[in-house]
Parts: sequence; structure tokens; C-alpha cells
Amino acid sequence: MGSADQNYDLEIAKPIPVTKSKECLLHARSNNDVRFRVLKEFLENVRKVVFETKLFVLFPAIPMAFVAHCYNFGNPWVFALSLVALTPLAERLSFLTEQIAFFTGPTVGGLVNATCGNATELIIAMFALRQRKIHVVKYSLLGSIISNLLLVLGSSLFCGGISNLYKEQKFDHKQADANSLLLLLGLLCHMIPLLFNLRSMDSPKSDGNPVLQLSRAISIVMLIAYVAYLFFQLKTHAQLFEPQEDEGDDNEELEKETASIGCWSAFLWLCGMTIIISILSEYVVGTIEDASETWGISVNFISIILLPIVGNAAEHAGSVIFAFKNKLDISLGVAMGSASQILMFVVPLCVLVAWTMGIQMTLDFGLLETGCLALSIFLTAFTLQDGTSHYLKGVILTLAYVVIGACFFVQRLPFDDSDVNNLGPVGNAVV
Repeated sequence: MGSADQNYDLEIAKPIPVTKSKECLLHARSNNDVRFRVLKEFLENVRKVVFETKLFVLFPAIPMAFVAHCYNFGNPWVFALSLVALTPLAERLSFLTEQIAFFTGPTVGGLVNATCGNATELIIAMFALRQRKIHVVKYSLLGSIISNLLLVLGSSLFCGGISNLYKEQKFDHKQADANSLLLLLGLLCHMIPLLFNLRSMDSPKSDGNPVLQLSRAISIVMLIAYVAYLFFQLKTHAQLFEPQEDEGDDNEELEKETASIGCWSAFLWLCGMTIIISILSEYVVGTIEDASETWGISVNFISIILLPIVGNAAEHAGSVIFAFKNKLDISLGVAMGSASQILMFVVPLCVLVAWTMGIQMTLDFGLLETGCLALSIFLTAFTLQDGTSHYLKGVILTLAYVVIGACFFVQRLPFDDSDVNNLGPVGNAVV
């Protein structure tokens, strides 16, 4: 009986540890499946974000820039590597905001895309302000506006005209008219402090406070005008800013487009890349003068031409691709929308942020710089007034950008003696 009881007890006890072991095994397998699924999703996101762009060959410049900075390879090397590294990051910002746009809708998504597309310029401007390099702030923002209006838009019209060589491309000029009006208002706001300074040159010398106060007041007006433009774009006249629908297959292709990665994944990648852009932007701003002296290129040319080309990589690539697909309305929205945002939002924001930091930054960009801005705006407005486009218009805009670039290449202002480079704290006039 004793042995029989023992066998009976063993038979009852056996299923208990077996059941627990099965549960543990299933739990371990589920944990492994979750980890494997998360790892697989992460690797898939890396493939789509990093390797699905033609600029992925430039990504190694990011760690190289960090190494050059940490091991003191020299400021020109740090500047060059940081500038190269910013190019794919700026382009990927546009990709990530496009992914987010699938979840927010086309109008809000387009606004987010334009805002994040200008994130590189805004970050560089803020770091330059912190280091009191007003000339870098002004030149980089001015160059970004001119680059969007002439280089980005010009190359887009040229590529679109080449793809439709023997016919004209048509677009809805109402969106272009709204952006042109906003750009003309911004030009007026920049010309008034300049004209005020020119008028006061023959009058007894003042401490510069009237121009500074005028610039700050005008900056507030510019921000109000931009808010009104956003209300106009997003609420009352949103239909003017929606891309025109094409016929047949194009609509089917648009309907098939879906997000490549999830909304939260895109948001996390966006935050991570923004942090990296901030670090690289600080490297660029801190080493720009040494790079200028070593290469024999003026700070003006680097700030107006090189920095905006890097910062506008996303707008440039997207605008050209849409022009090739005969979607000029989107190309115009990207190029002119970005230029309007920088002129009417980023520039006055920098003036007000400088005010809070105790830095005297005005809207007087100088006679030559404001003249180039005015000619760029007028040339773009005249180019788009009839609602049609061909490759010759793109050639004209692009060549105009080449002429302006050559102008600033030969202009070599003394770094210490130029009024625009006066970087003193409050109490020293900064033009």
C-alpha cells in the first residue's frame, strides 16, 4: 500500500511542474517574439530612413564630423564634414514629415513639412544668435530665401520644362499670387529700416535706437501677417493650396500611396535627427570664420550660398521630383511657401529672440543684400504671373541665382570693420 500510495502521489504531482514549465516556455517564447518583432521593425525603419535615399552615402560624414571635433582635426575639417553631414539630414527631415503628413492630412502635413524643412536654417540661426554672429544669421536667412525663389524654383521649372519639352506646363497661379503678396509685404518691411538708415546718414548721428525699435515693431507686424496667412491657408481658403488632381492613373497612384513607417516611429526619428542637426549646426557656426580664412572664401559667400544650399536640400529634391511628375502646384507650394515662411516668420522671430537675449538685431540687411532680395522677389512674381511654365523660365531664374552668387563671391567685407558684422552686446549698434 505504501508503494501504491507513493506511485499515486507521484502521478498526481507530475502534471504540475510540466504545466508550469510549459507556461514558462510559452512566456519566454512570447518575450522572444516581441523582442524579435521590435528588432525587426527597428531594422526595417533604419533601412527605410537611412538607406532608401540616394544621399545615404553622405551619412558617414556624421560620425566623421564628431570625431574631427573631438580629436581636434582642425576647424576647417569640422566645418566641411558638418556641412556635408547636414545635407542628408535635411533631406530626411522632409521624408519624415511626409510620413507624419499621412496621419495629419495634406494641408496640415504640408505646413509641417515646410516648417521642418526650414528647421536647419532656424537651428543655425539660433546658434549664431547665441554666439552673437549677427552677420551669419542675416546672410544665411537671406540666402535661404533667395535660394528657394531662384535656385529651387528655377531648377524645378527647368526640369519640369525638359520633361514636357514641346508644351507648356500649367498651374493654378492663385497660390503663387498669395505667396507673392506675402513676399512683397516682407520686402517692404525690410526696406523701411534700410531707407531710414540711408536717410539718417545725412542727419546728426544718433545711437541707432530708432532703427532698432522700428525693426522690433515691424517684426511683430510681420508675425501677425504670417498668422493671418496661416488662417487664410488652413481655414478660409484652404482649397487654393490643395494640389490640383490629375486624371486617370495619377489619381490611382496617389490613392495607393501609404506611410512607410508609423507615426510615432517617424516622430522619434524626427526628434533624434533634430538633435543631431543641432549639434552639427553648432559646429558649423563655431568654425565658419576659420574655414573662410583657410579656404580664402568670404563669410558672406559661405553664409548666403553654401549654407542655404545645404539647408534647402529637402525642398530642392522634393520640388524637382514633383516638377518631373508634372505637379507644379506642389513644387510652387514647397519653394515659395518655404521662402515666405523664412521671410515672414523666421527672420522676425530671430529679431525678437535677439531682443530677449539683449542683442541688437535689426531688419536692415544692407543695400546690396536687400536689393538682391527685391530683384529675386520681383523676378519670381513676373515669372509666375500667367500660370504657365516652360524650361526657359527655369533657366532665367537659375542664371539669376548664379549672378547673385558671383556677386557675393567677389564681395569681401572686412570681418571686423563691416557694420553688418558688428557683434557687440547691447549698447553697440548692430546694423
